[in-house]
Amino acid sequence: MTTRPRTASTGAIHNPRLRPIAESFIEELAALLVPQTTTTAWPSGRSSRSAVLAQFGETRADLMQWALTTGDPLADAVVAEMHEIGMSTARPLLVRGIEDGLDALHDPPPALAALLKDTETLPGYVDDELLDALPRPWFSSPTPVHILSLSAGALVRVYESPSIAKVLSTTGRLVDRADKRLTETGTWLTHAMLPGNLRRGRPGYVATLNVRMLHAHMRKLALDRGYDSAADGVPINQVDLGRTWMDFTVTSFVAEEQFGFDLTGRELHGLYRYRWYVGHLLGIDARLVEGITGHAAARRVDDLLQTVTGPVSEDSARLAAATLDSVSALLRGLFQIPPRLSRPALDALTRRIHGPGMSQDLQIRPAPVADVLLTPAVTGFRQARAARRRSPRRWGSTIDSTIAAERRRAAEPGEPTAYQRGATGSAD
Repeated sequence: MTTRPRTASTGAIHNPRLRPIAESFIEELAALLVPQTTTTAWPSGRSSRSAVLAQFGETRADLMQWALTTGDPLADAVVAEMHEIGMSTARPLLVRGIEDGLDALHDPPPALAALLKDTETLPGYVDDELLDALPRPWFSSPTPVHILSLSAGALVRVYESPSIAKVLSTTGRLVDRADKRLTETGTWLTHAMLPGNLRRGRPGYVATLNVRMLHAHMRKLALDRGYDSAADGVPINQVDLGRTWMDFTVTSFVAEEQFGFDLTGRELHGLYRYRWYVGHLLGIDARLVEGITGHAAARRVDDLLQTVTGPVSEDSARLAAATLDSVSALLRGLFQIPPRLSRPALDALTRRIHGPGMSQDLQIRPAPVADVLLTPAVTGFRQARAARRRSPRRWGSTIDSTIAAERRRAAEPGEPTAYQRGATGSAD
C-alpha cells in the first residue's frame, strides 16, 4: 500500500498574515519540481543569436533565447509531480482541479496548486465583455470555413515548424490519426471560442487547460525518447507555442478573408484580445502575444518567431499532406466542386494562403484549373456576406444561429478526445 507524500497546503492556515508566506512557500517548492525542460544555451540547429540580434536588437534576441530554451514551467512541474506522487493519485486531483478549481482540492500538491492559482488569476484585461461578447464575430462564418482555415491555413503552417514535426515524429504521432487530430483540434477551438466558455470550469476553459497539460506530457515524452534539445531547443518551447498562437490568429483570419469571409478592424481587434486570454490559459508568455490587436502587429512578432523556427523538413511535408487529405472532401459540399477536383482545389487554397515558395517546400502542387474555379465562389461568398452585414438584425441572427448550433453539437456525447486523455498522462 502506498500513500501520497505530504505536501504544503494553505488549506489549514487561517491567520491572514501567514497565508501569503504559505503561498510563497508553495510557489517556491513547486519551482523545485520543474523537470529539465529549460536550458540556457542557444540551440545549435536554430538561426544564430547574432542573426536575430542584427535584425531585431538585443532585447528581442534575449527574449528568443529564453523562449527557445523554455517550455511551460508551471505545467512541466505538474507533470513531474504527477510522476513523483503516482499517477493513480495525481490524475483525479488534476481533473478535479481543472474542472472545479483550486478551492475544491484539500491539501493540493504544490505544483498543481501553483498552476491552478496562476490560471484562475484573471489578467487585468479580462472582463465580462471579453468573455461574452468579443468572440461572437468568429461565428459570423460557417463551421466549414473554420475547418478549412484550420487545416489549409493554421495547421499546415504549424507543421512547417521542424521542431514541432520532430516532437510528433519522436513520440510516434507524426501522421498517426491526422484526421482525428484535425477534428479534435477543431473541437477544442470551438469550445474555446463559444461565448462564456472560458470562465473557470466551463468547457472551453477545461479543454484549453487539457491541451496545455497534453503539451507538458508530450514534452516529457519527447525528452525521454531522445529529443535533441541542444539542437532544437526544448520540445514545444515558447517559440513553438507563440508561433502556433500566430497560426490560429493571423494565419487563420487571413485565410478566411481569402475565402471571402472578411472581418472588420474592430472585430479583429476584439478577437485578438480574446486570444490573449486563450494564450494565457495555454501557458504562452504574455510578451509573445499580448498587445497584438491586428494583422500588422501580429506579423511583426511572427517575423521574429519565424526567424528562429528553422527550415521545413520532410516530416513537415508529410504532416501537411496527411492534413489536406483528411479535409479535401469538405470542399465538395462548401464550394460545390466535383470530387476529382476537391484535392486540387484544396491545394489551390493552400497555395493562396502560404504562397508559392512555402507551398513548394511542403510539396503542395500547383492547381491552376482549380484555382480559376475558386474565384467566382469566393466572390459569391464575399457578396453574400456584405449583403448580410447591411442588415444588423440579419447579421446578428446569423451569429446567434451558428452559436446555438455549435452549443448543441458540443453537448452531444462522444468519445474522450486525445487532449482529455493526454492531459492526465494517458499512455495512448
